[in-house]
Amino acid sequence: MVITRVVQAPAASRQLTRLPLTHGIIFRQLFDAISSTYTYLLACPDTLQAALIDPVLEQAERDLEVVDDLGLSLTHLLNTHCHADHITGTGKIKALRPGARSCISAASGAAADLQLQPDQALTLGSLRISCLATPGHTNGCMSFYLPPAAAAGQPGVVFSGDALLIRSCGRTDFQQGDAALLYDNIHNKIFSLPDDTLIYPGHDYKGRTVSSVAEEKTLNTRLTKPKEQFVQLMADLNLPLPKQIQRSLPANLKDGVDFPYA
Repeated sequence: MVITRVVQAPAASRQLTRLPLTHGIIFRQLFDAISSTYTYLLACPDTLQAALIDPVLEQAERDLEVVDDLGLSLTHLLNTHCHADHITGTGKIKALRPGARSCISAASGAAADLQLQPDQALTLGSLRISCLATPGHTNGCMSFYLPPAAAAGQPGVVFSGDALLIRSCGRTDFQQGDAALLYDNIHNKIFSLPDDTLIYPGHDYKGRTVSSVAEEKTLNTRLTKPKEQFVQLMADLNLPLPKQIQRSLPANLKDGVDFPYA
């Protein structure tokens, strides 16, 4: 598949212009500087049905502006897990776009319109998104995988949330985290994907935007270690709790719908 870029034109003549960028979707990578969170916009180039992955409350209007600028129909709001460092934008976005449905792993214990199960597939027009259960950072982590498009010679793409980061991984010391489980899931669920699979993480703190399975299998400073060393490393991190955890977790467990937006 070839990423389709939408070029804005007058309403009467608006049309899609297709450019060979990375993958066969309409795609935008958006960033929240406060929490260093990446939000991803995906859309089918044929139906213009769109999904947002990990929207942030404070960026809801920005995200919807991009959706509207590109003439898309927002149908899905996907959370990779119940976040502790920001409040999800799903509640506010659903209030502004009642047709959009929130989605999260059923194992997270969080409210959502769709409770996702391991290996479930979501359909976004002609796109098929596979739900990979990757718990360990939290017990409800889920990565979203778009398989490769063989006809176009394009690699697959995985949105790994906080489970797998570029050269790192998510912490495992709260929210039912489990370092051994995280190690197994990344190696068995993500590192087992084709080496050229692109990895788009939930965060980055050094300005990096994308990696690949081959890179992380070779260069990840944590996950290239033997499992026993990895588990000990994670136990020794002694990180402070996220600054927004006291406000974020209660709101996110309720899908963000009870948070006062005014």
